[in-house]
Amino acid sequence: MNIVEQMRTNGLRDDLPEFSIGDTITVAVRIKEGDKSRIQDFIGAVIARQGTGNEASVTVRKVTGGIAVERIFPVESPNVDSISVKKRGRIRRAKLYYLRGRTGRKARIREARR
Repeated sequence: MNIVEQMRTNGLRDDLPEFSIGDTITVAVRIKEGDKSRIQDFIGAVIARQGTGNEASVTVRKVTGGIAVERIFPVESPNVDSISVKKRGRIRRAKLYYLRGRTGRKARIREARR
């Protein structure tokens, strides 16, 4: 059974927190290397959310050493072990694609007072 069929047979996950665009989250991803499996954290800002239900996905962007990395995670995937919210962001847009062209303080997301 491949991952897509496994996602369809299971119901929606209820162990994930509420998060929105602009939040800084940690996504714990299962990585298989040969016959071993490990969990690696990917910490970054949510710049987009697409879809609903089983097809929901989230785009997370992080900058490490001056190099930006974006990954798209299917939220309901069994490879996503957990998601935790580090910081809440205060934004006024639905997608934060404009951050791709900005660096330094211009790429900063204000923190929400919740």
